Amino acid sequence: MPVNEKILTVIITIDGPAGTGKSTLAHTLASRLGLDFLDTGAMYRAAALIALELGINPTDGVALAAAIEQSKMHFDWHSDPPTLMLDARDVRDRIRDLDVSAIVSTVAAQPEVRAVLVRQQQRIARAHPRLITEGRDQGSIVFPDAPVRFFLEADMQVRVDRRAEQLRAAGKNVDPKQVVDDLQRRDRIDSQRTDGPLICPEGAIIISTGDRTVEQVVDEMESHIRRELPDAEFNV
Repeated sequence: MPVNEKILTVIITIDGPAGTGKSTLAHTLASRLGLDFLDTGAMYRAAALIALELGINPTDGVALAAAIEQSKMHFDWHSDPPTLMLDARDVRDRIRDLDVSAIVSTVAAQPEVRAVLVRQQQRIARAHPRLITEGRDQGSIVFPDAPVRFFLEADMQVRVDRRAEQLRAAGKNVDPKQVVDDLQRRDRIDSQRTDGPLICPEGAIIISTGDRTVEQVVDEMESHIRRELPDAEFNV
C-alpha cells in the first residue's frame, strides 16, 4: 500500500448476549470513529413484531420470512442512531416491549428468517462500507472476515439491571423476575439454535463490560481498532 493511502472500507463487529451493552457501545464507538452503526438485534425484534401483528406463529419460519420480505423493513439513516422502520412506521420503541422480547429468540432461531435478515445486513454493509455492526452472529456468520471483531460479556445481574433501566427509561413497568426469566430464556435459545448460534467468534477480542463505564469500554475498543487498523480513516 502506498504511503498515506487510507483504508476506506471498515467493518467492525460486536457480538454478545442481551444486556452486555452492545447497542450503546456500538453507537458510541461509531460516533467517535465517524462510522455508521447497525443494530441487527432491532431487525430481529422487528421480525418478532411482524409475527405478533400478523398472527404468524414465531416457529413458522417460511411464513415469517415471506412476511419480512413484504414488510419494507429499513433504517432511516438520517437519524442518529438510525431508526428502524416498517414501511413508513417508526417502531424503535415498540420493538423493546416485553411481548416482543418474549418471542424474539424463537423468531431468530428460524433458519428462513435468519437467511432473509443476513442478506439484508450484508446489503446494508455494501451500501454503508464504513460500519460498526452489533448482534449475535455478526463476527461468526454475517461478517466472518471483519478485521476487528469483539465479543462482550457481563454478569447476569448487571445485564438484568441494564435491561430494567432501559425499560424504565421507556416508561415501561418492570418486573425484575420477568426480566431475569426473559434473559435466561433468550440465552438458552440463542446459544442452542442450530443456525447462527450465539458464540464467541474465533479470534474475537473478548471484553467484560460489567464493572466499567461506557467511556472506559469504548476507550479500550478504540485502542484495539486503531492498533489493528493503522491505515484506516477515522475521526481524530
